[in-house]
Amino acid sequence: MADLRSTFLGITSPNPFWLASAPPTDKKINVLRAFEAGWGGVVWKTIGAQIRNVSSRYSGFSYRGAGPVGFNNIELISDRPAEVNLKEIREVMKAFPDRAMVVSLMTENNRESWHELVKKTQDTGVHGIELNFGCPHGMVERGMGAAVGQVPDIAAQIVEWVMETATIPVITKLTPNVHSVVPVGRAVVEAGSNGISLINTIQSVTGINLDTLVPRPEVGDHSTFGGYCGAAVKPIALKFLTSLAQDEVTGKIPISGIGGISTWRDAVEFILLGASNLQVCTAAMLNGFRIIDDLCEGLRNWMDEKGYKTIDEMVGLSLPRITRWEELDLNFHVVARIDQEKCIRCGKCYIACEDTSHQAVSLEAGRPYNVYTIKEEDCVGCNLCKIVCPVPDCITMTEQRKGAEYLNWSEFQRRNMPL
Repeated sequence: MADLRSTFLGITSPNPFWLASAPPTDKKINVLRAFEAGWGGVVWKTIGAQIRNVSSRYSGFSYRGAGPVGFNNIELISDRPAEVNLKEIREVMKAFPDRAMVVSLMTENNRESWHELVKKTQDTGVHGIELNFGCPHGMVERGMGAAVGQVPDIAAQIVEWVMETATIPVITKLTPNVHSVVPVGRAVVEAGSNGISLINTIQSVTGINLDTLVPRPEVGDHSTFGGYCGAAVKPIALKFLTSLAQDEVTGKIPISGIGGISTWRDAVEFILLGASNLQVCTAAMLNGFRIIDDLCEGLRNWMDEKGYKTIDEMVGLSLPRITRWEELDLNFHVVARIDQEKCIRCGKCYIACEDTSHQAVSLEAGRPYNVYTIKEEDCVGCNLCKIVCPVPDCITMTEQRKGAEYLNWSEFQRRNMPL
């Protein structure tokens, strides 16, 4: 049976699933419930500068009534005194000594403040600290959070201050609110950060109350940009993760993957693209802590099926499969095939292809139903019909190469350039 035990920067936990720094990790009672449910570790909600939160704080983004696929929050770091949090952290660690305990930190941008906060946190005996360089709202105006994570020099300076006094592993949490995460990632690694975690939330507006005209979440008659998270951000998180894992500098240190992890399949994808540890938040907030059972069971079953014994064996296996566009094989070609026995005659493939793609689906009007088939000579293999089809595996893509040899864009240009 696959072994789910995880070691991240020397921090051990019974499984790779940690709760991310967020409302579920703000208090002793929440973290105790999480550990009782079986979570491998937590990143305690960010402590540091004293703040006051607003009401309301959250909003959801739903698609066709399917429930929130995205989640927005304007909550800041912990609004409880640091001393209260640190006291509860000690108590939780005593009750669950086998779980990973990492604490997220944020404070004023000066050496003394960071030294003091790091020392106080280390005195609790925690296993590691995470630097919050990602919060996109509320703290930015104070020169913290994403305001730090968007500027490589500032991020590196703070990491250097922290490393002057840190005696435990330091993880730097990066913001996705940048054009490229690599420059900041390189800066914090070169400054001494032991690991990286990402992504933090993405600035967003999830919707507007069409009666009051106030964007959500509503604080009286105003709102503000919030941090977007949940299943909808997973593709963005995977892109940022891959960028760091493939980089010659940031790819050399462990990465904790965050962003839309809701199922064991999501977890596998993050691991295959370079994450050696996983942090979850929104899925737990929407479904409760017991989702850890499905996460662990699904991951273990998949590993058993594929023959993997440990998490480390899987980390980064898909990274070589992502390359630059100009390196893709231009001779690779697929065409769609419709399984007539599975087809429910809804016509979605025809409408999508006829209106917005390549007119490669033919319609044969009939009684009692229409018949849809693929015009293979016109099909470019774009996948649109497969994507819109409501029936699993009704439409499949079949390989029909254009040529036997591998041909990338550079070679294609060379062959077709006039002498």
